[in-house]
Amino acid sequence: MHSKTIAELAAGLKKGDFSSEELTTSFLQRIKQFDPELNSFITVSEEHAMSQAKAADAVIAKGAATALTGIPLAQKDIFCTNGIKTTCGSKMLDNFIAPYDSTVIHNFNQAGSVMLGKTNMDEFAMGSSNETSYYGGVKNPWDTLTVPGGSSGGSAAAVAARLVPASTGTDTGGSIRQPAALCGITGLKPTYGRVSRYGMIAFASSLDQAGTFTQTAEDSALMLNVMAGFDEKDSTSIEKEVPDYTANLNQDLKGLKIGLPKEYFGEGLNADVAKVVEAAIEEYKKMGAEIVEISLPNSHLSVPAYYVIAPAECSSNLSRFDGVRFGYRCDDPKDLEDLYKRSRGEGFGEEVKRRIMIGAYALSAGYYDAYYLKAQKIRHLISDDFKQAFEKVDVIMGPTSPEVAFQAGEKSGDPVSMYLSDIYTIATNLAGLPGMSVPCGFSNNLPVGLQIIGNYFDESRLLNVAHQYQQTTDWHKKVPETYK
Repeated sequence: MHSKTIAELAAGLKKGDFSSEELTTSFLQRIKQFDPELNSFITVSEEHAMSQAKAADAVIAKGAATALTGIPLAQKDIFCTNGIKTTCGSKMLDNFIAPYDSTVIHNFNQAGSVMLGKTNMDEFAMGSSNETSYYGGVKNPWDTLTVPGGSSGGSAAAVAARLVPASTGTDTGGSIRQPAALCGITGLKPTYGRVSRYGMIAFASSLDQAGTFTQTAEDSALMLNVMAGFDEKDSTSIEKEVPDYTANLNQDLKGLKIGLPKEYFGEGLNADVAKVVEAAIEEYKKMGAEIVEISLPNSHLSVPAYYVIAPAECSSNLSRFDGVRFGYRCDDPKDLEDLYKRSRGEGFGEEVKRRIMIGAYALSAGYYDAYYLKAQKIRHLISDDFKQAFEKVDVIMGPTSPEVAFQAGEKSGDPVSMYLSDIYTIATNLAGLPGMSVPCGFSNNLPVGLQIIGNYFDESRLLNVAHQYQQTTDWHKKVPETYK
């Protein structure tokens, strides 16, 4: 059962081939068997899951099931979940039991899905390798000496090892697409504002967006049908009708115009990764797509702009964690200043402290114009580049990551090298566009991801383009030998 997609599991539940309780028990056993090595979960919510599975079986028996009723899923530990620990991968929130559900969790509950647990992640979503988690690093199922990518590495590893059929993630600068590429699965980051951020612990409010990890684009569509929609509790949520994302999956791609940015195929891209991505683009040519060379001239500025804007927003968002209202509090503070300093100093990890410091510096009176304001102007230029490109093409393609999964510890002493892991994904967040990564081959026995970027609110086309590729290739069906 563990190798089946959401669509296949939903069909099996409907036919009565198995119950949600049987399905949930099977996945919980896989988590117990394999996760001690992978470390992809922070919390496994067994009792909660079995209770939800029992309720789902009753709904299925009445014939009132939705596409996700009874389907076991994992949730990134950044979504507040009523009565269950929500840590954001940090010591700061190690004792935090959320008193309410985020909108994403609420939507999945309404759809009747089963939550198996909360997945490991880089602390406060800051990292590209899942090595900054207070709960230890996650291992890549394809090679446990390598990283799964970050920040949503736990969610990606759990799906890649088939410990869960699908999971949620968040993407601030590539944190869904990059781990999806490194773990050989399908990752979708929707348009900014398409999925509610209410109850999703904030890192950088103008960049964060919830999305999905699945085996297939079809499953991504089923998940997005549940997640997307306007939410009055979220001021960044867009009031726009939500289509059925499964409706156009089977449209053929004849005449589709694919833009290839010359900046994504130059210096810095591993030669073997480039060959795999180019082979994937050849497949699209066979399906009748037209290839157009485009330019995103300001894309090289995306990393420096991002690493001013994101830390600035994080320093503001994380100021609420002060040891007073909730979360970690130091022992025996001498006075209020000592309470603040020690609670934050002991509660946050090194990468989080680094970004808070950078952000506070960029926002300070003497440097706001020189750094933050300038970075926002560059962001506008990057967004304009995409707008001009989408006047000529339907989607944009390129590599998701410049390399395959790297060795654990290889970049932890070199933050700049780590930041460059997201060089092809960050611009999409700065512009607020939707993006996907789909598995498209291997280099050195490790997965390579093809990135597909769409125009605003054009997730249906993205999913169609990815689904058609997955009908002619089987890269998305590959599973690491140990977890077959």
